[in-house]
Amino acid sequence: MSKNKKPEGIVYSTNAAFKYQYNLPQEATTLPPQQQPLRISLDHKHRGGKQVTLITGFIGCNDDLQELERLLKSTCGTGGSAKDGEIIVQGDFKDKIFDLLKRTGYNQIKKSGG
Repeated sequence: MSKNKKPEGIVYSTNAAFKYQYNLPQEATTLPPQQQPLRISLDHKHRGGKQVTLITGFIGCNDDLQELERLLKSTCGTGGSAKDGEIIVQGDFKDKIFDLLKRTGYNQIKKSGG
């Protein structure tokens, strides 16, 4: 059994025809760009004083989040990471990322902080 595949309810059965029911995590469906409520901010907490641009509020599957992260990092020419619905891009690229997201169809973007 894999880590994410845990039987639900009955733990053991002597019935040979019994089929376990598994509680599998649902893959999140990605909202279209027009409906993504993204927030762009600058952050330097717990990063050794270095500034990063933080994009939060992404709703969707991890593959689509990684794809957006690659687009932003390649456009800014810097490193970063993405997980749990947030993208971190190293450096102060708030305006550049805002313009790029607007051009690619993300309409519900808010700038905050910094």
